[in-house]
Amino acid sequence: MSGSLFYTGLSGLSVARTALMTTAHNTANVYTAGYSRQVAQVSTNAPLATGSGYIGGGARVTTVTRSYDAYLTAQLAGAQSNSAALSAYSTQINRIDTLLADKTAGLSPLMQSFFTAVQGVANTPADSAARQQLISSAQSLANKFRSTDQYLSDINSSLNDQIAGSVDQINTYSSKIAGLNQQISMMTAVAGGQPPNDLLDQRDQIVSELSQIVDVKVLQQDNGKYNVFIGTGQSLVVGDQAATMKAVNSAADPTRKALALVGIAGNVQELADKSITGGSLGGILSFRNESLIPTQNAIGRLSMALASAVNDQQNLGVDLNGVLGQDFFTTAAPGVFSNARNTGNLVVAGTIADAGQLTTSDYTVQVKDVSGTLNYIVTRSADNQAVGTYTSFPITFDGVSLTAASGTAQDGDTFLVQPTRYGARDMDVLVKDPAKVAAASPVITGTTAGNQGSGAITAATVDSNYLASPLAANVTLSYDATTNELSGFPATSAVTVTLPGGASTTYAAGAPVPYTAGASIGFDGISFAMSGAPAQGDTFTVNRNSAGVSDGSNALLVGALQRKALVGNGTTTFNGAYSQLVSEVGNKAMEINTASTTQESVTGQIKAAQQSISGVNQDEETANLLMYQQMYQANAKVIQTASTIFDAILAIGA
Repeated sequence: MSGSLFYTGLSGLSVARTALMTTAHNTANVYTAGYSRQVAQVSTNAPLATGSGYIGGGARVTTVTRSYDAYLTAQLAGAQSNSAALSAYSTQINRIDTLLADKTAGLSPLMQSFFTAVQGVANTPADSAARQQLISSAQSLANKFRSTDQYLSDINSSLNDQIAGSVDQINTYSSKIAGLNQQISMMTAVAGGQPPNDLLDQRDQIVSELSQIVDVKVLQQDNGKYNVFIGTGQSLVVGDQAATMKAVNSAADPTRKALALVGIAGNVQELADKSITGGSLGGILSFRNESLIPTQNAIGRLSMALASAVNDQQNLGVDLNGVLGQDFFTTAAPGVFSNARNTGNLVVAGTIADAGQLTTSDYTVQVKDVSGTLNYIVTRSADNQAVGTYTSFPITFDGVSLTAASGTAQDGDTFLVQPTRYGARDMDVLVKDPAKVAAASPVITGTTAGNQGSGAITAATVDSNYLASPLAANVTLSYDATTNELSGFPATSAVTVTLPGGASTTYAAGAPVPYTAGASIGFDGISFAMSGAPAQGDTFTVNRNSAGVSDGSNALLVGALQRKALVGNGTTTFNGAYSQLVSEVGNKAMEINTASTTQESVTGQIKAAQQSISGVNQDEETANLLMYQQMYQANAKVIQTASTIFDAILAIGA
């Protein structure tokens, strides 16, 4: 009996010691990240059968378990992944929002200053100071476009660096998870199936930290090892083996970094940006595709639309030397990239067909062999909608024209077209000499002094057709009251008369034209209107402007561009397009910031729920220490009592 009592006490002493050690371990790790509170699981020993019944044999510790909820742990990892994504997105988009929303140093006030300077030239076309002010304002505007683009390009470079850094972290974590899988398996076997709790916590913590970089899915094998997947199911960790991530230049766009997965078998697979969700990496990839690229494209489109419109009108004017104007601003060409995986050698070149029709989207051109004929399928990246299918070049869509520069395409080849990406980067002022500002109209109209009637001719305007056939010689129109006709038009030019009601008639070159008050007359890109009642023999002149010193009519037309809807296929003005961009970025920033705040709150709630199960409560552990200490002392007393009884029995035998 004394022996049984001794071993019963000894078992209780062992249980108390294990429980005390477990509690002490909890207390020591109260602030250890990822640590789960451990509990010694106690059960009774097999009882001893006697004639008097079964007598208990004490207790034993069957295992030490973690206070762990797999569902809450997975939910917390997902919430932290979403929080990290929104936080990264918010940080980046706030940088763009701050840049665009600057009311004093942004693009909007500089565009206003430019058009104010244009108006100054229109008011005083002979003033060289006004012309110089226009050039200076244009240079400030072009510099701002370039600096804005450079800022956005720097953000893109920073994102490339962050992607490379994130890849290094992912590789470190995946390697650690694979190593822990191996250790956990080995330690579990050594301990006869008992779980190595601290290693399990370490592995879960690493998975949690990995999920804050990129969203991962975890599948636990029957042997307890973790398989970790990313993207659309690509294996990152399988048991003891870890794949390797790489940051590579995108096959479609070499200016941006993409993720590639080097599989366990050594195969390399580039992952689509949209397949990477969650975590800081998913956040910056989403920001790049949803906000950075569209913003850079929108700034480029605005600069290209403005430069093209100003150039077109500048070319229709004459400078102080009477020479037709040349381009005022440089304009960028679309960027076209051949996919690095193309098997053909086709080189595609792009030009801008109509800057007013440009969108803010990139495009992909996919080559597809259909019954032996190569089809070129153009898809708009912004909404993934097909723009059109073409069987030959040139290909024209949304203001862009593509031509085949050289080589031949093969089935499956793809090309990335970025119509506006470099618009702001390449904007500059070409006119440096104030005298070359084409402020005047190339054509001057006039009513001859001494006319007897009330007939009058308006100032002439010219369109792009005038550039193909500039006025070779001055034209004098004469009115014949007998036939009610105007004659004297160039013998090589057809004349179109548009009546006030809108009906128009074209007359043969050199033929007289019926006179109608209020009618518009046009030939060779020159348009003017006639009014009043001319008398027999009255004459009107349409002359070349050989000086352009005191004429600011073309500058007035340049200034009027500010109020015309010349962006987005005629949907908005320059200022309207910029305001729309500022509003879109601001609204997106607000949306992301709000979502980030909300997600942080959700994450905090899930973490609190998880910690209520797994976290160490210092007060509870202190109480446990006292309880197990008393248990230890009580079982020591049992052993002491057993020893006393055993000594008494020995004394009786003596």
